[in-house]
Amino acid sequence: MDLQDMRKRIDTIDEQIVSLFKQRMNIVHDVAEYKRLNKLPVLHTQREEQVLNRVADLAGENLADSTRFLFTTIMDLSKIQQNNQLTDNSPIIAKIKKALTEKKQLPQSPLIACQGIDGAYSSIAAREMFPKGKLQFYQSFADIFRCVKDGECEVGVLPIENSTAGSVNSVYDLMKQYRFHIVRGLKLEVSHCLLAKPGVLLEEITDIYSHEQAISQCADFLQANPNIRVHFYSNTAAAARFVSECGDRGVAAIASKDCADIYRLNIVLDEIKNAERNYTRFITISNDMILTEDADKMSVALTLPHEAGSLYKLIAQFAMLDLNLTKLESRPLPDTDFEFLFYFDFSGNAANEQIIKLLARLEQKCEYFEFLGNYHEV
Repeated sequence: MDLQDMRKRIDTIDEQIVSLFKQRMNIVHDVAEYKRLNKLPVLHTQREEQVLNRVADLAGENLADSTRFLFTTIMDLSKIQQNNQLTDNSPIIAKIKKALTEKKQLPQSPLIACQGIDGAYSSIAAREMFPKGKLQFYQSFADIFRCVKDGECEVGVLPIENSTAGSVNSVYDLMKQYRFHIVRGLKLEVSHCLLAKPGVLLEEITDIYSHEQAISQCADFLQANPNIRVHFYSNTAAAARFVSECGDRGVAAIASKDCADIYRLNIVLDEIKNAERNYTRFITISNDMILTEDADKMSVALTLPHEAGSLYKLIAQFAMLDLNLTKLESRPLPDTDFEFLFYFDFSGNAANEQIIKLLARLEQKCEYFEFLGNYHEV
């Protein structure tokens, strides 16, 4: 028998497998309907284990593990189909469909809550996202969430992730606490400059002030100048203002070019960041779930069962829908035995029925699930 003959036999077997798979999924549809009518759960762990043990025995020792893996996948697909039939009344579907029906639009000239003072990167991001907006500054990220909750500002703009320093965990923690929605995103290229009083040279600088994120993003420069003392400040723009008002010529700040103009400082060195291209992602938060037609990114937070294969099974569901995962991050949960909270960003729009059903399945399966938002990122 030559290769072509063997391939033809495989094709014939594949056709039989597909035919049997279709028959199996038709019966799964009927099983889901029975469970719906009798208010039974989709998952039946004992039944699954019985099936896996039986098919592994049928396959024999050499193929037992492969067969168990194959049928685990088949049963996962069966559960997805059953959940799709049983999730029409899920809370997340109701919320998303309500938001899609209301068709709320982002305000064109909102009052925007920003952390820091004028010249901070948050203010630059806010003006790029809302050119007609009016900025109101607050001392901390928590203040921004509080003022949006209380209605002092319509939206808030915050950093969420940097390509060098990673995620801004305190913002994620506040998102979990307040359960707000992300309604817009921006990827801003960050250019850190060394700013000092006019006429000051690099060799005169003894102390540098800036936000800890900016400090970490310029670590290479600071390591090359070990004699300069480093001080954390509330934000980059506030550090620049401090330098402008300080009587000591030896102090400098790491901040944006905008700060040089605003606070009348000299750019001692331009572009001192570690990476050639340094980006920070900013988000706009709102009390309301606003789903715009141009929304192209989704963010969710969830926990997974502490069992083998749970993350793989989750990621497989995104792959089945050809969804591009753009972020996957985990953080340990306090007061647990190394259990984790996962953050996912992926491409998609909530108007897609398959994506809505995916979110409903996640909500149903995960002990904790939070839909953070579906928004356009520029």
